[in-house]
Amino acid sequence: QVHLVESGGGLVQAGGSLRLSCTASGGTFSRHGMGWFRQAPGKERELVAAINMSGGSTYFADSVKGRFTISRDNAKNTVYLEMNSLKAEDTAVYYCVAVRGGGIYYIVDDYDYWGQGTQVTVSS
Repeated sequence: QVHLVESGGGLVQAGGSLRLSCTASGGTFSRHGMGWFRQAPGKERELVAAINMSGGSTYFADSVKGRFTISRDNAKNTVYLEMNSLKAEDTAVYYCVAVRGGGIYYIVDDYDYWGQGTQVTVSS
């Protein structure tokens, strides 16, 4: 069983930056593909970014390309989401996710483990 704990959310002005962190315990972190979903009020969860087990392959939603970066440190069992040039529409609860497979996966049901979520609010 993998336990995920997110940190780094908060309130930021439009144009600002935040870095989310997610630390995993249990399991073997370096064998898991990781990702970040977000869910805004009244909307479905959407995949924002994903990274494979080695960190050599990444995915970004079109809405965040060029603004967000995902990375991982397998020695620290931690995955990061660096968010720059934040917009009001980035406001959501952000969830760290992990999958037993080591690749990149794209839908909610692919992921086996979920963090509790961290709120990101961007004021315009």
